Amino acid sequence: MAFRGWPAEALEFFAGLEADNSKTYWQANKAEYETIVLAPMKALLEELAPGWGEVRMFRPYRDVRFSKDKSPYRTDIAARIGEGYVSLGARGLAAGAGMWEMDAVGLDRYRRAVAADKSGKKLAAIVAKARSEGLEVMSRDELKTAPKGYPIDHPRIDLLRFKGIALWRDWPAGAWLGTEKSKDRVVEFFRSSTPLNRWLDANVK
Repeated sequence: MAFRGWPAEALEFFAGLEADNSKTYWQANKAEYETIVLAPMKALLEELAPGWGEVRMFRPYRDVRFSKDKSPYRTDIAARIGEGYVSLGARGLAAGAGMWEMDAVGLDRYRRAVAADKSGKKLAAIVAKARSEGLEVMSRDELKTAPKGYPIDHPRIDLLRFKGIALWRDWPAGAWLGTEKSKDRVVEFFRSSTPLNRWLDANVK
């Protein structure tokens, strides 16, 4: 099956799931989900995998053991493709890349690389270019001040405060979502995120 985008009904499915996140709704609409949501996603991933890496699709069921929100189902369909991420929900398509969070060792490497003149300036340039292309630069969490051992007036203090670094792009739903342009936008994002992924491979991982 070639990827041809998602029909408007795919977004309506997720809007319904947001309104009624229950087993009853899921079971009543599961066949439709598999046809209009899951099948196009699988087709997209099959086409992306040769150029962008191994695919890992997230299950639609949420792990609610340690969450206050006991809603049983994800309100999007999402997958990792190599070092990238793609998601479809009621409001449209989204893609991400980078390291959303880092362990203690990775975070120490990241901060040292940001602080160092050569690698730090390179990351700052990558971030500036990404923002100029309309990408959001984010971290799951960040400090309110400088990390211990780093000056508050460091020229890259904004990046030093991050506890991870990732790029993100949202595309609100439109007629394009039902066409091959959906794939084109994801590929364009992955290309734009390649410099950050290479920087992380060289300095953090």
